[in-house]
Amino acid sequence: MTHKMSISIALSVSLIILAACKTPTETKPTNIQSLDNDFERAILIVDADDGVQHQLQVYVASAFDQQRRGLMFIRNMPKDTGMLFIYENNNIQSMWMKNTYMPLDLIFARADGTVSSIIYNTQPLSLASLTSVEPITYVLELNAGTSKRLNIGQKSRIIWKGNRN
Repeated sequence: MTHKMSISIALSVSLIILAACKTPTETKPTNIQSLDNDFERAILIVDADDGVQHQLQVYVASAFDQQRRGLMFIRNMPKDTGMLFIYENNNIQSMWMKNTYMPLDLIFARADGTVSSIIYNTQPLSLASLTSVEPITYVLELNAGTSKRLNIGQKSRIIWKGNRN
């Protein structure tokens, strides 16, 4: 094998490896309606810190594939819309913003719906781990700023058909 041929092979292998490491390009629709085929929609009520109840439209992510997709590739959501992640067991949960193009508020809630913690105004496209401070059952993702606008805090509770008592 000649020196030029070795260099060509090495360069080709390097380019293939580089291409494999590249973040996938957007291949899915980017409007919120693209979620309608893969997610159930539900009404969620938030009892805010000030006692006011707010009604939100949410996409429910209860299956692993739904949770893995989340709001990836979505570029905007209507004002009072979000995604509710439902986990079978109470555990520390961690999220990231990979391929998520809009800033979000992440509301971590216990099995009874009471808010455990909130991460405000996440950074789009970040690979940083965004983790609950204790074991939780729910994560509610809302447009950044919604938590403060609706006065959602640690005295709040999320209520939906699966946790109504």
